[in-house]
Amino acid sequence: MREVFQQELADVQDRLVEIAGLVELAITQATTAFNSSDVSLAEAVIADDHRIDELAASLDELAIDILARQQPVARDLRIVVSALRISASLERMGDLAEHIAQLARTRFPEKVVPKDLRPTFKELGRLDVLIAGKLKRLLESESAELAEEIRDDDDLVDDLHLSVFDKVLGETWKGGASDIVDSTLASRYHERFADHAVSIAKKVQYLQTGDWVVAAH
Repeated sequence: MREVFQQELADVQDRLVEIAGLVELAITQATTAFNSSDVSLAEAVIADDHRIDELAASLDELAIDILARQQPVARDLRIVVSALRISASLERMGDLAEHIAQLARTRFPEKVVPKDLRPTFKELGRLDVLIAGKLKRLLESESAELAEEIRDDDDLVDDLHLSVFDKVLGETWKGGASDIVDSTLASRYHERFADHAVSIAKKVQYLQTGDWVVAAH
């Protein structure tokens, strides 16, 4: 029975890594579509989001089944409970990638944001893709170093997010109301994507130590 249980826990981790891989693909394609006005790529992200949702729901069912049958304790219990929470964050990250793709599709053939904000959004997209890749590796390895890197990268995303608000609310802003709405929404989606990655990183650190990590910055 113990061997079966350990195999089930390994299956939980494998499924989390699989979902994280799909999230990485989704944000890569979504940010590319957003920055290049690639409507076919945007539509692919939107169409594929259900795969993330289905895998997350399946993982949740497995985790709940393990809780009911195995009644795990100590670290094993932390693994299963954390998996449920991580699954929810990954599913939300997939939704945020879909939202970014939807903006690209809605504004096609135009770009979503004005020209002077495009470098900022290219960097936001680059950072989100970088974070997603690190998150997948973190779920594979439970590396404390990767968890810290994700938190540091999130700080950069936060700074860029604030700079978007400073820009659209500044006296020199020449865009219209729709530009403000699109830019602030898009920036928020990028920022929330990174926030969910940090949330997952904290849960992985919790698995290692049994203690919640409190941000020092």
